[in-house]
Amino acid sequence: MSAENTAMYTDRYELTMVSAALRDGTAHRQCTFEVFARRLPDGRRFGVVAGTGRVIDALAGFRFGDEQLRALADAVDADTLDWLRDYRFSGSIDGYREGELFFPGSPILSVRSTFAEAVLLETLVLSVLNHDSAIASAAARMVTAAGSRPIIEMGSRRTHESAAVASARAAYLAGMASTSNLEATRRYGVPGAGTSAHSFTLAHTGPDGPDERAAFAAQVDALGVGTTLLVDTYDITQGVINAIEVAGTRLGGVRIDSGDLGVLARQVRAQLDDLGAHDTRIVVSGDLDEYAIAALRAEPVDAYGVGTSLVTGSGAPTAGMVYKLVEVDGIGVAKRSSHKESRGGAKAAARSARSTGTIVEEIIYPAGGSMPDTGGLATTDLQIPLVRDGEPVDGLPSLTEGRDHLADALVSLPWEGLGLSRGEPAIPTRFALP
Repeated sequence: MSAENTAMYTDRYELTMVSAALRDGTAHRQCTFEVFARRLPDGRRFGVVAGTGRVIDALAGFRFGDEQLRALADAVDADTLDWLRDYRFSGSIDGYREGELFFPGSPILSVRSTFAEAVLLETLVLSVLNHDSAIASAAARMVTAAGSRPIIEMGSRRTHESAAVASARAAYLAGMASTSNLEATRRYGVPGAGTSAHSFTLAHTGPDGPDERAAFAAQVDALGVGTTLLVDTYDITQGVINAIEVAGTRLGGVRIDSGDLGVLARQVRAQLDDLGAHDTRIVVSGDLDEYAIAALRAEPVDAYGVGTSLVTGSGAPTAGMVYKLVEVDGIGVAKRSSHKESRGGAKAAARSARSTGTIVEEIIYPAGGSMPDTGGLATTDLQIPLVRDGEPVDGLPSLTEGRDHLADALVSLPWEGLGLSRGEPAIPTRFALP
């Protein structure tokens, strides 16, 4: 897949700053920008880093060709256009790997380059990380609530077409089993899944009225008895009868998409067992979020389908990350604005844990400095090299490796940190800074 041009995925004020910085020489000062969240969304206990891989891919397409320069001709002066024509990010980026947990103040990404090179990336970096991390954070809560039961991501129709692909990727990173989005399967290798909609059943209506059996027979003929039939278009009890009569007791699954899902799941499970379809799975969908999934934990549900809540971050559609200048020519700089303060100086991060593997705290300290004392607790460095001299580092973790890392990270949280109830972050952040 050729790199998409991403140069215009930015805000005009970045070009305004570049123009002024080129004029007074500030453009060439060596700087460090950091991405962090001042706080977690209300009620959340942890965040999940997602989108890092997409940021790195987007850097390859951050180029100002003739088309982009023509579009900017009236926005910036000629000197700035000449500079943009030759723009290539040549700096370094370190950061938390995809699938890592984050907490308030975590230096999720550190971008080191000249002021002009680095400031130009602010909007692109934040738009990717804020979206993908919000989706992954919500998805991780849903996966935790579901336990060992798989979740299918099916939210493409509830968001922007490009966001749908990114959401499916982030959801898979967070542990969801599959997606209905074909582009996510093609582009990122996320396993695909899908059944049918009510329209297919309704389409099998003739002069004598609805023919649900004909719809089921057509689907089974095309996809085999392992398919999942949607049984609640009309009467759900009759729908189950029709499904088993058409497909037999080896039918792969039935899906319920409306009504009181807990009550209906119990009724359908009993009905399937009475009909001899003991191995036919029950899939439920319909405006599910982590709370609804948790409420269904005791019911005979085999899999969940989630859509709207997932692609909107389940009430937190952004991760609240910011991109702030923290160092200029080795001098720490910090913002003092009320409720928007930042901490100066480039930073490193580590996480301490007990011998059992349960994490205790996040520690933020000066980059290049010594690790603060942890009282003998084991520590893990959190930042890894991502980009050097403008090029991705070899051997970066894959999407699957990020997925596995997050699964291990969630197990390392204190048990109360996995709860859906409101509360403080699962672990505290200690700032060992001057």
